[in-house]
Amino acid sequence: MTSRARTLSEFWPYYLSEHADPTTRALHFLGTSGFIAALITSFWLSTLPMVAAAIYSLIVLGIAIRFVEPYRAAFVPGALIIVALLVAAPTVMSFGILFAYVCAWVGHFNFEGNKPVTFRFPAWSMVCDLRLFGMMCAGQLWTGDLRQTSVESG
Repeated sequence: MTSRARTLSEFWPYYLSEHADPTTRALHFLGTSGFIAALITSFWLSTLPMVAAAIYSLIVLGIAIRFVEPYRAAFVPGALIIVALLVAAPTVMSFGILFAYVCAWVGHFNFEGNKPVTFRFPAWSMVCDLRLFGMMCAGQLWTGDLRQTSVESG
């Protein structure tokens, strides 16, 4: 992808092409599941700091969407959300983030043979990772090599 996508609909086909191998997608699902488990555990262990982190993150997101270019709007608050979560529950969230990235990187480097999209497009990558996770929860995209089949932008 040589230019920045302006919408999720423009970026989604590229994201899928970089996650064509079903093993890569399964590893992403596993990693995101681990991150969500860490997030839930963090809320359970330290409710007040996590609520404060969530409120802080929503405020920053609102400011970023208003003043930052649309394709970058999620990056700044996304990074700040991660920092806030790490401060609120450092051990559990560090493990959750590390687990998610290790699973994804094993998929990309060992099965897909490419570099993770998050290196080049961190904001869109985060949004698409969650979209992929949601679709897989709904039973979609578990099988099939997307390099060999036509994929609609959904």
